[in-house]
Amino acid sequence: MSLIEVTAAARDQVLKIMEKQGKPGAALRLYVQGGGCSGLTYGMSFDRKETGDEVAFEDPSLTVVVDRASAPLLAGVKVDFLLGLEASGFKIYNPNAKQSCSCGKSFSA
Repeated sequence: MSLIEVTAAARDQVLKIMEKQGKPGAALRLYVQGGGCSGLTYGMSFDRKETGDEVAFEDPSLTVVVDRASAPLLAGVKVDFLLGLEASGFKIYNPNAKQSCSCGKSFSA
C-alpha cells in the first residue's frame, strides 16, 4: 500500500489545476501543519523541487511528496475530489485522525 492513495477524480483535478497554473510536471506536496479548530490542518501545494527530506511516490501520472514530519500523520490517507450539491472540493480521508472538525479541514491525531 502506498503512503497516500489519490483517487482518479483527485488526480484528474490536480493535473487540471497544474495545467491552468502553468506547472505541468510538478509534484503534489501534501503536508500537515498546526492550526484549525482541531489542532492540525492539511495543506497541498505544487513543488518543482524535492527537498531531500521527504517521502516521494509515483501515482500513475502524478508524483506525490510528503515531508518526513507529516508522513506518520498521513500514512494511509486517501485524497479524493468531490463535485456535488452538498460538497465540492478535495476531501482527505485519514485513518489516523482521532477527531475532525465539521468542515474536514482540521484534525487531531
